[in-house]
Order: sequence, then structure tokens, then C-alpha cells
Amino acid sequence: MTRRELDAAGITSPALRAAYTQCRRLNARHGRTYFLATRLLPLERRSAVHALYGFARWADDIVDDLGRGRTPDERDRLLRGLESDLAHGLRTGSGDEPVVRAVADAAYRYDIDPALFTAFMASMRADLTVTHYPTYAHLRDYMHGSAAVIGLQMLPVLGTVVPRCEAAPHAAALGIAFQLTNFLRDVGEDLDRGRVYLPADLLTAHGVDRPLLEWSRHTGRRDPRIRAALVAAEAMTREVYRSAEPGIAMLDPQVRPCIRAAFVLYGGILDAIAQQDFTVLHHRAVVSRRRRAATAAAGALQVARARWRATHAPAPAPAAAVASPVRKGSEQ
Repeated sequence: MTRRELDAAGITSPALRAAYTQCRRLNARHGRTYFLATRLLPLERRSAVHALYGFARWADDIVDDLGRGRTPDERDRLLRGLESDLAHGLRTGSGDEPVVRAVADAAYRYDIDPALFTAFMASMRADLTVTHYPTYAHLRDYMHGSAAVIGLQMLPVLGTVVPRCEAAPHAAALGIAFQLTNFLRDVGEDLDRGRVYLPADLLTAHGVDRPLLEWSRHTGRRDPRIRAALVAAEAMTREVYRSAEPGIAMLDPQVRPCIRAAFVLYGGILDAIAQQDFTVLHHRAVVSRRRRAATAAAGALQVARARWRATHAPAPAPAAAVASPVRKGSEQ
């Protein structure tokens, strides 16, 4: 499948093919839900999505330093090196890291705004020093770079049936919804890394603070105040999903099944959290294999229908034939 994706995208350079392949592996290994949804995209667009995800994952792994034991200064140096490599790559199409070469190539092919990558790296740097967010407004500032820009990077790859600026707020909201879902699912693991992403004002409203979260995490015991705060966080996240959903219909019909599948699967994580009675400090909530398979099958059927419609769509009428009704409608 990797070769077919690269061929369809017109990526012929052996070095670039290897770089994109590494990004695809990162997506498959770390983004199971996202990777499953990506397989519903047209072949020629998958590699760019893998590049965007692979680069984001690479930067995130530097910040979280999974299992390597690097000091904060070492992580800061690596992150700044990656940022410099990215800036060079976006200017020249090259880069030291394979993930940089792939994402720089994807950005060039789809004319993705470099400012989106700058905002992303700023949020990654924040993770090295910021351990909590006083309010949701503060968290939104962080999520603009860490999540909203991912949705905005995706838009040129996916394509829209409306002006891109009309779809952009919904794409940004979907990126934020996905990240809020991750924050809720991973609240225990993030706490182990010294971070609390749930806004302090939301927690305080229910009588929760960091020491109480740490007590629950370390003892395995529950507290009704924590549950109430997590219920409120879930409700807040679902509201962001509702604001994002209208954007799916604004996308190219051939990519809607992919984004719809990601929407359903990520929303399924919230369902799993609720079904486990918000025990996220002690258990990681996951979407069942049966639901994942059913969602993928439904998406594949939608893809087939979209491709059939695209193939069998009637030819557009000559310009003269369609001009009169448009003018008549405008007069009314």
C-alpha cells in the first residue's frame, strides 16, 4: 500500500519516498485511530497527511521524551534544532530529518502556510516549561498551535467545496476537539509527566486541584469532585465537536468519509470514558475493535459511493445554458 500511495502522489525521489514512508510508520504506530481514518482518503492524498502527522508526532516525542531520560535542556536543544531544520526545509525543500523533508515537500505541494508550522513549534516549546493552564482561554491559546493549526494544515490537502476561509474555523475546531479528547483520556499519563491540561478554573469550580488529582492517581481511589470535573470537561469537549461538525460537509466529497470516521472514532473515546464512569486517572479508555471495524466499513462504503458519483456525474452544461438561470435567480 505504501508504494501505491507514493506512486499516486507522484513522489518519485527515493530519498523522499523513504522520508514519507517513515512518516507513515509513525502514523501507523502512534495514531491508530487517525491512521485508520486516513486509509479512507484517496490514495494520492494519504502521503501528505502521513507527513503532517509524522512531523507532529516527531516533535511531540521530543517534548515528552518517551523512555529516553533527556534533561529539559537537552529536549529544548533538540526541539530548537528541529525548528531550525524545519524553517530551512520550508525554504528549500530539504532537511536533515526525514520527517522534515517529507513535511516540507507536502507543504510545497499543497501550498500550506508556513506560519501554521511556526505556531505549532511555539506550542511544542511551551510544553517544556508550562505545566498547567489557569483558564480555558489560556488553554485555547496553547491549542491554537498544538491542534487548531493541524486542522488548518489539512484543509489544502483535503480540499473544500466552499471558500477555504469558510471551512477554516470548523477545521480548527475539529483539531481542538480531538486534542481535548486526548487531554481527557490521558489526564493520568499527563499528570505523571507533571502536566495538567484541564483548565484550573474548570477544576476549581468542582473543588479539584493538582494535589487531589495526584492523590487519586497514586492511590487508585476515586473522589466525586474529580468525577464532576471530568463530566464537565467531557461536556465542554462535546460542544467543540458540535461546532466542528458542519465543516465536514464543506469538504471534498471524496474525503468526507475519512474525516467523518475520525470524528466518530474520536467521539467514541468520549463514549468509552463515560462508559467507564470517568476513571481516566486509573484506566485508559479505548474504542473497541468492533466499533473501529464497523466505522471503517461504513467509511469504506461511503468512499465507494463518493467515487461512483464522481465517475458518473453528468457533464456540466455549457456556460450559455447555465448563465440565464443564474441571472434570473439574482434578479429575484
